[in-house]
Amino acid sequence: MSSPTARRRGPYAGTAQRRRAILESAFEVFSQVGYRSGSMRDIAQRIGIAHTTLLHHFPTKSELLAGVLELRDEQTSPAPAGGSGADFLRGMVEVVRRNQGTPGLTELYCILSAEATNPGHPAHEYFLRRYEATRERVRQGLEEMAARAELREGVDPGRESQRIIAMMDGLQVQWLLDRDSMDMAEQAREYFQSLSVAPI
Repeated sequence: MSSPTARRRGPYAGTAQRRRAILESAFEVFSQVGYRSGSMRDIAQRIGIAHTTLLHHFPTKSELLAGVLELRDEQTSPAPAGGSGADFLRGMVEVVRRNQGTPGLTELYCILSAEATNPGHPAHEYFLRRYEATRERVRQGLEEMAARAELREGVDPGRESQRIIAMMDGLQVQWLLDRDSMDMAEQAREYFQSLSVAPI
């Protein structure tokens, strides 16, 4: 006979797995066709569940999208966070390079981040937390570079962390408008090189 604890774990584990499957399906759909064209019904059909089941886990498309972005962060954040010194900036270049390979997700990120400036938007708190965490992670990476004498003199890690995020977001918008106009990863690498005495 199973214990009460085991009985509780079963449904919980199933729910967590179902949510993950939904997010991965949405990730694929939004990456392929974009946020606006990807429908909730398409996402449900892809993994063989009812539309109502999907709505039980994610009542609105915006909430589903916020979950997809968290999944995107989970897959992209280890590169910059895992490096040290100048490797930190090299890792960020690779994140930009991967973003170029998923234009649908890059587009939906830009759309949702703009919509989420409204305090009433479901993803508002997510983006507040994300930008705060990203600024802190970049600041720490730059401070470590400074401690290793890899950061150019006069670069302020706190202020530069804000500029780096603004630069990367701005590159994404320009690239989405005209994908032949630039190589985002190379543009980011050149900017980071202007901050570092070590090769990027």
